[in-house]
Amino acid sequence: MSGEGPADLAAAAGRAVEAAVSAGASDAEVWAESTREREVRVHAGEVESLTQATGHGIGVRAWIGARTGYAYGTDLSDEGIRQLGAGAAELAGLADEDEHAGPADPGGDPATVEGLRDPEISAWSAERVVELAKAVERGALDEDDRVSSVEQAVYVDVDGRVALATSLRDEPLGYEASSCYAYTQAMAGAADDRQTGLGFGVGRSPASLDPEVIGREAGAEAVSMLGSSKPASRSCPAVLADTVAASFAGFVGGALCADSIQRGRSPFAGRLGQELASTALVLTDDGLDPDGLSSAPFDGEGTPCRRTPLIEGGRLLAYLHDTYTARREGASPTGNAFRSSYRSAPSVSTSNLVVKPGAGTLEELVAEAEAGVFVTDVAGLHSGVNPVTGQFSVGASGRLIKGGELAEPVREFTIAGDLVELLASIRSCGGHSRWIPFGGSVKTPPLLVAELAIGGT
Repeated sequence: MSGEGPADLAAAAGRAVEAAVSAGASDAEVWAESTREREVRVHAGEVESLTQATGHGIGVRAWIGARTGYAYGTDLSDEGIRQLGAGAAELAGLADEDEHAGPADPGGDPATVEGLRDPEISAWSAERVVELAKAVERGALDEDDRVSSVEQAVYVDVDGRVALATSLRDEPLGYEASSCYAYTQAMAGAADDRQTGLGFGVGRSPASLDPEVIGREAGAEAVSMLGSSKPASRSCPAVLADTVAASFAGFVGGALCADSIQRGRSPFAGRLGQELASTALVLTDDGLDPDGLSSAPFDGEGTPCRRTPLIEGGRLLAYLHDTYTARREGASPTGNAFRSSYRSAPSVSTSNLVVKPGAGTLEELVAEAEAGVFVTDVAGLHSGVNPVTGQFSVGASGRLIKGGELAEPVREFTIAGDLVELLASIRSCGGHSRWIPFGGSVKTPPLLVAELAIGGT
């Protein structure tokens, strides 16, 4: 990839640590990154936009005792780095003391994760990724004559390098990673009825994506919703599509981050070690899965990433920690300090959330449900869930289940309940799972829930 090379980033990070310490910091930590991002948007067979941007920057976190300061910038010259180091140290001198503040312990060698970067990503020209996006659109239109148009077909990729240096390490750490995804939303029509459907794919390079499959998924989903109506209100079994299951899993993962726990803004606060979920559910935060787009050898503080079982055997086994929350609780960091970019200090976040698949197909889950609803989409989950109590009520769409088979489509209904009770009511997990890139990195199969409240007519 273009931009700062590994040696350049590592050297810049090391100089920034020295600059902060020279300016009076007792300790310092520097995150340096270089990225190339590309996005293509296609509509009606024509390119609506094609953007490519490269950039680099560093973020300096400095401590003076128990006080912390943070500064960031893009000037990697000697003077630019000197000013950033001095700025972070100056801000630390002005900050309030916090007994839990301080740099992460070195914590051992970084983990080994193979295949984080696919070199193929740099071999694909702009023309090739444009053709991929166009193929996604064609796939949706070719799926069914009732697919009238595609809102947009979008392709995005990121190719990046990272270096991290601290005053507690002799040598900087570093790694390279790539990621890409493509998606489209198809529109199908019959008479006055118009419905939409989503298709997507995710990988390390465009070579790992199948544009026709992505497009056809969107087209098929849109067509499947034609003729939909509101279902009757009731409580019934529900099968959650993988995308819907991923949304709930993502919310659960966020609620298991220790900062939420310690602020009392989680339904899982004070429940460590308790039985609260079905034994059918096995949920893990896995920062080492080679296919997970949030995998890395180390987190945003240099702590080695790891695999952390969260829920297994029905019990809540762990919370996710960075150095700060671990010190506050007297626990150990779990390698879950992550950064959105060099512009911000790290905070606790999930890496890759993985729901262990079961043995059944989607058809077998539907058959096991016998009667109820197959939920294929939810709207506004994060605004529709009370982060303290776990109570939720969100809009949904999907298909009715009758006699153990999928029946007519339904929309404009709500699903409501309690998040912890939902985990306890999971009856079965499907046997096929996939990565869902929206709202985090989650891998999950569809889930069968024994009972869910449906609000319709």
